Amino acid sequence: MLALKKKYRVAIAWAQDANTVGALGKAVRKGFIEAVLIGNPSEIRGVCRSEGIDEKAFTVVDSDSEENASCEAVRLAKTGEADIVMKGLVGTDKFLRAVMDKEKGIMLPSAVLSYVCALQIPAYHKLLFITDPAVIPFPDLDQKVAMARYAIEMAQRFGIEKPKIALIGATEKVSRHFENSVDYSIMCKMANRNQIKDCIMDGPLDIFLACDKKSIAIKGVETPVDGDADILLFPSLESSNPFYKGLMLFAGGELAGLIRGTQKPVILMSRSESEISKYFCIALSCLMA
Repeated sequence: MLALKKKYRVAIAWAQDANTVGALGKAVRKGFIEAVLIGNPSEIRGVCRSEGIDEKAFTVVDSDSEENASCEAVRLAKTGEADIVMKGLVGTDKFLRAVMDKEKGIMLPSAVLSYVCALQIPAYHKLLFITDPAVIPFPDLDQKVAMARYAIEMAQRFGIEKPKIALIGATEKVSRHFENSVDYSIMCKMANRNQIKDCIMDGPLDIFLACDKKSIAIKGVETPVDGDADILLFPSLESSNPFYKGLMLFAGGELAGLIRGTQKPVILMSRSESEISKYFCIALSCLMA
């Protein structure tokens, strides 16, 4: 793991599922977090026993509902009593409602709320960052620019000084039939003019041209990404979400992802994500804190 500045305090909303508790237990044993588990104490203790984890490793806070647990986790972050907020077994809509609350939430002023994740895939030679598979259904140009900047920042935390960003489409041709390709042309011009800094950007590109050098030679397409992308930016949640879930289900991929645009890191994961992916998310959140 990359060196962390300190031990971080994580507040988890409705923290009573085995994968979440198992991931937190591992992170506590490794010594880089403290965990505040908010939810039903008896259920949390039962999960700890079933996972062979000493419940004394955690601070347990009683809460009577998903909504209240989410609000308390966000409150702890907002007041500085926690460094990171994490979604447990709570529904995504209820969790995000607390995060985005105009008075009590932790959104940055005028920020775009988006999601970036790093994927470890056995078939790819390095980490692959993707955005946005969780928050923005159909991002407009301004949102795509924010997504790119968030992804660049995350890649740089991993030591990638000038990441290659592929703007993903069904084809490499700009076409009026694919509205996103027009946005992509504008974004590439912005990158060339250093309005989107510290990256190599091209698009539209399909997945082969983005991530497979052999396809570059076969298709005869010249692109500065050169089949070696660090970041894939997708045109919609409907395209990126099935992409990453397919990689995890069929290709042995593991994920670490975060909400961006907030005052403190926010871990938002599917309730069915594996324990190891949740552990990776916790580690990533500490790196980005």
